[in-house]
Amino acid sequence: MSGIMESAGTEAARQLPGGCGDTGGAGQDRSTRHALLDAALDVFTERGYTDAGLTEIAARSGIPVGTLFQHYGGKRGLYLTLWEEFREEQEHRTAATLAAERSGGTTDPIALFVAGARAYLEGAWDNRKLGRLFADDDGPAGFDALRRQWDRAWVRRNARLLEVDERRRAGRVRVSVLTTVIGGAARELGDCGDETEAREIVDEVCGILIHLSARAG
Repeated sequence: MSGIMESAGTEAARQLPGGCGDTGGAGQDRSTRHALLDAALDVFTERGYTDAGLTEIAARSGIPVGTLFQHYGGKRGLYLTLWEEFREEQEHRTAATLAAERSGGTTDPIALFVAGARAYLEGAWDNRKLGRLFADDDGPAGFDALRRQWDRAWVRRNARLLEVDERRRAGRVRVSVLTTVIGGAARELGDCGDETEAREIVDEVCGILIHLSARAG
């Protein structure tokens, strides 16, 4: 998509040791898949990735452990699939917002950037349980490297959206700061007590982004 979010794709997840592989075979039953992912999310958020047990995930989902392995290969596969689904949902949301803004005649790079950032932050609030999970440092081996790879791609895409010359160090640093502001705000939203507080944070952050973006070029 254009700016704000960029998918590392399922292929990137497969590059991790013991990656999830094909998690969505044509014959996979959707209800089974959802039950396993919902149970995995609950257990991961309650116990952390390291202490999460496959037996508990299977028991909560009502799906045999063997079926869990068949579909996801274990904890890593479940975690990476949750990550991909979170990323894809955020990606679709921000892509739709940018497309609507452009269709409405918006061409200003800062206006587009802030609109996309707002959509991303609203998605972070809507999906805050997943957001809290991925904000923690407890994940499968290699996940930090994958997240850093995606973060670098995110900065590059935002630089293009803001029409910043990536060859200029000052421009790159400013876009990196802007991207970090969005990521930090998304983590804060995970701890918000209610929607009113979340909206206040989103509005405040978008104001900050407008101010900082003014000199991004």
